[in-house]
Amino acid sequence: MQSLVTPCGYSSESCGYCKDASSGRRNPNSHSGSSYYIKSKSLTVEVYQGLVDRGWRRSGTILYKPDVLRHCCPHYTIRLPADCFTPGKEHRQAINRWNKFVLGEQYIREAAKLYPKSKKDKARLKNTFDLVAAIHESEHEHVKRPPEPAHRFEVTLEPDDFTQEKFELFRDYQQNVHHDEPSQVSPNGFRRFLCDSPLQRRILDADGQPQNLGSYHQCYRLDGRLIAMGILDLLPHCVSGVYFLYHSDFEKWSFGKLSALRETVLALEGGYKYYYMGYYIHSCVKMRYKGDFRPQYVLDPESYEWNPLDGEVRHLLDMKPYVSLSRERRLKYKDRKFLFVEDGNSVADTASKEDDYAEYPLPTAAESGKAVEDGMSLFDLKMPGVMTAEELQQQVALDQQKIQIRGPPRPLEASRLIAWDDGDIRDPQSIKGIIAELVACIGPDVARRVVIDFGA
Repeated sequence: MQSLVTPCGYSSESCGYCKDASSGRRNPNSHSGSSYYIKSKSLTVEVYQGLVDRGWRRSGTILYKPDVLRHCCPHYTIRLPADCFTPGKEHRQAINRWNKFVLGEQYIREAAKLYPKSKKDKARLKNTFDLVAAIHESEHEHVKRPPEPAHRFEVTLEPDDFTQEKFELFRDYQQNVHHDEPSQVSPNGFRRFLCDSPLQRRILDADGQPQNLGSYHQCYRLDGRLIAMGILDLLPHCVSGVYFLYHSDFEKWSFGKLSALRETVLALEGGYKYYYMGYYIHSCVKMRYKGDFRPQYVLDPESYEWNPLDGEVRHLLDMKPYVSLSRERRLKYKDRKFLFVEDGNSVADTASKEDDYAEYPLPTAAESGKAVEDGMSLFDLKMPGVMTAEELQQQVALDQQKIQIRGPPRPLEASRLIAWDDGDIRDPQSIKGIIAELVACIGPDVARRVVIDFGA
């Protein structure tokens, strides 16, 4: 299976998170972000896993890597080790409320008489919370009968195909929960956003158990009615949540929490190991709930190391928008004063306060987007986490990068292009420059496994 990617370049755009940002940390005239974009119609799950672990996400067939430094609301990739997660009180309450609603009080009373729990089971339930059992408790296939529950609740994992039923749910959610105008919601938009995935679906044998890989819709049905749906990318090492929507009739049931808990269980049961909840945006109040699923780890935007979203990292995020722990440590070893006390009672942190990011030109997304549009190379812009020109030349044989253009029957090596040798990786208008910037953004390991497609 072949992975094809087409470069779209770096650009700035308006930000949809600023209205939810906490006060006092934003320039009110800077409500924009910037990202590097590619598009793909064919991508293996292994390649996308590699991209996600370098800070990428997808929206339909468009994949993007945010410029974390220049974004007014910085996006940080986070992941949860599913087998380490312990639900908090609010998580347990959300599951129990939903199960009680689905089963009904009459069922619960009668079932308690028909299927009495042993003293051992009662003691265990009193002292522990079994997340997997609780998640499945009200699902129709797990409900003991008789008697019949108040409702028939089913959750199925389905291909991410378009159906009218799914679109009607999407329309209700966008209009009544997100308050989009009716003209902004269309079947084609739904297809592009949540159905047209480039990921190639397949089933893997994982220790004798079938493991789904690719893009799926996890559909929640109550008495036959589609009431909620999770859009998921199932990758070799994670369940990656793309989007979640629910019918406005069920807004009171905390489906945001319920879906995250269910997707964590899917990661556990499916052998995916991690649950990726998308981006964590510390400045956006509505996004901070992701930090309540612990232990979360945040991806360092410069070194791509995973650090606990707790203690030191959380403290730094409270102080400033852009945080790279590897950067803070480099500054520390440059004889800059750095002291952190986790209880928060005594903190002197001049490294984080005085860092002027002097090596990064053009501090805002609007400025950087305009500069790139006017011909600045990404290597001169110095986007965090992107390979430098020197690193690229040392680590990548760029003239051996596989490319595909309209016409040739099979991929060619870049060196066969006319005038390739005359190109400059710092010239974003040249073929060499375009390829160099893309490879610098996706990294050498991913680059070796993709074909850059100029015919898309």
